[in-house]
This record gives sequence, C-alpha cells and structure tokens, in this order.
Amino acid sequence: MTKETLLQVAYNAAEDKKAEDIVVLNMEGISLLADFFVICTGNSDRQVQSIAKEIMDKAHEEGHEVKSVEGFDSARWILVDLGDVVAHVFHKDERSYYNLERLWREAPQMEI
Repeated sequence: MTKETLLQVAYNAAEDKKAEDIVVLNMEGISLLADFFVICTGNSDRQVQSIAKEIMDKAHEEGHEVKSVEGFDSARWILVDLGDVVAHVFHKDERSYYNLERLWREAPQMEI
C-alpha cells in the first residue's frame, strides 16, 4: 500500500465516523516522524475512540500494520501511528489547546 493510499484510508475512516475539522498536513521534508499528519476532532470521548478505532480497523483491513496507539483510554488526544501516516484524533476541548496546525505551520495543508 502506498503512503497516499494509506492517507486516503485514514482520512475516509475519520470522515465515516463524522470527525470534524479534518486537516491533512504534508510533513515530507519537515518531520522524520511521518510523511502525513491527519488531524481531526470528535465531540465526545466515545466519538474520539470510535474515530481512532475506525482508522485502525480500516488500516488492518487493507493489510497495514498499526505501529502504535497512544491515549486511547483517556480519549482526549489519541495518536494512531501508521508509519508514513500519523492520525491525531482530538477531543473538541483539546484541539485548540494543542493546535498542531500552528505548531507545524510550515507544513502545507492538503486537500483530500
């Protein structure tokens, strides 16, 4: 699976679970962590966990390994590491506080 396909899988999974304010940052040449960040918001702990689980499930269905998951139990900021793509699923109360878009402002936003 190409990294672009994996990006589309993660984006679609978040969209399918009604994630809000989905932003994709192109991190190529900016960060060694990943080539793409998918950043999105859920309105409740349950929705945040549902979005993250859907991203993991869809990646598995496509034969891609989930490298690690952080923050699932607290459901405030769940990080799903898929290798080339890292999904950041925020609770609505946490998204503006961490403001990854500002932190990584040199990364161009992509339209999916």
